[in-house]
Amino acid sequence: MLVNKTTAPAWRGQNAVSNYRLAFTLVTVLFFLWGLSYGLLDVLNKHFQDVLHVTKAQSGLLQAAYFGAYFVIALPAGFFMDRYGYKAGVLVGLCLYALGALLFVPAAAAASFNLFLLALFVIALGLGCLETAANPYATVLGDPSGAERRLNLSQSFNGLGQFIGPVIGGSLFFSATQGTTTEGLASVKTTYVVIAVLVLAIAFVFGRTRLPDIRAQEAEESSGDRKSLWQHGHFTGGVIAQFFYVAAQVGVGAFFINYTTEHWQNLSNQNASYLLSVGMISFMVGRFFSTWLMGRVRPATLLVVYAAINILLCAVVVSGVETLSVIALVAIFFFMSIMFPTLFAMGVKNMGKQTKRASSLMIMAIVGGAIMPYLMGAVADRYSTAVAYALPLLCFAVVLAYGLRQRAHH
Repeated sequence: MLVNKTTAPAWRGQNAVSNYRLAFTLVTVLFFLWGLSYGLLDVLNKHFQDVLHVTKAQSGLLQAAYFGAYFVIALPAGFFMDRYGYKAGVLVGLCLYALGALLFVPAAAAASFNLFLLALFVIALGLGCLETAANPYATVLGDPSGAERRLNLSQSFNGLGQFIGPVIGGSLFFSATQGTTTEGLASVKTTYVVIAVLVLAIAFVFGRTRLPDIRAQEAEESSGDRKSLWQHGHFTGGVIAQFFYVAAQVGVGAFFINYTTEHWQNLSNQNASYLLSVGMISFMVGRFFSTWLMGRVRPATLLVVYAAINILLCAVVVSGVETLSVIALVAIFFFMSIMFPTLFAMGVKNMGKQTKRASSLMIMAIVGGAIMPYLMGAVADRYSTAVAYALPLLCFAVVLAYGLRQRAHH
């Protein structure tokens, strides 16, 4: 599944397979890093409501800054990598990630919500570079027929990072000893300084490692293809579906702690954070299990089934039934697990030399995650958190429609 010697024209010779495997392993480490960052984000959402006294709608600006950065950086990152290659894009992304993490120090010192927004924006600029590079890189490091499965395997470690993030956030950010604003932000600052050091260490390893440059392979795959980017229906539909999927995923997580504390009797913020980690475990297990399942079930079929199940689960969440709705909310994470990598791989499949530009636009679609939390926060402030979960339900309906179309065409 990982690599076929015949698909490695840029790295001919007996070391081709091992070179591709090393590259795939290092790229997989990147998926873990931004999973960790995203896992912490949803905990920060509730933590800043308590410590900095912002409303639910205002706390949704964290996701707006975070995912808005993806929209800003995606195309420039794609052009940069067209010229300098995937490795250069990864190194720039890691350096921006570390810089943003270090900006948490002055933000915590000033207890400024706006400075935290800036820090998260810079982190996400780095993550946008990493995603623009790593997602298509993982899809082309092997046989095109295994692209969806390969990207799901790599992104499974994104789920591991998303599980660890809330565990760290829950144990540090909501500890009983942190009563004042200064005390409540101290652990946030320390956590992100440690992350900055880790990211810089990984950047050093990347800088010292020789990676295959698959630009020649992309050009070879696309010879004879005269279609413009937007004439590829699977790509255009993929961008639209990805926009709505990311909106749903981010919205589901953003108000998870609010929802569970409201619909599970006597549940504390800290325990709700741990429950979020349970959701992330189910997300991670869903990735690994579904990657195995893709060896037996077509990716488009699996996408259709999972989207339909999530529509039903969202309906239970909107109903607000005590305890049962919380279980349904946790279950949504399992069935979201394959959606991003599967939609991405379907969208950029067989795009050849247009892969980087297609990847940039798929990453720009992540801006859906910037819009949804503010909308959900506004609905939650006006009506209830439960009613706000009707918005992700509609988003999963769009994913279902794309999956049905792809299933019919292949």
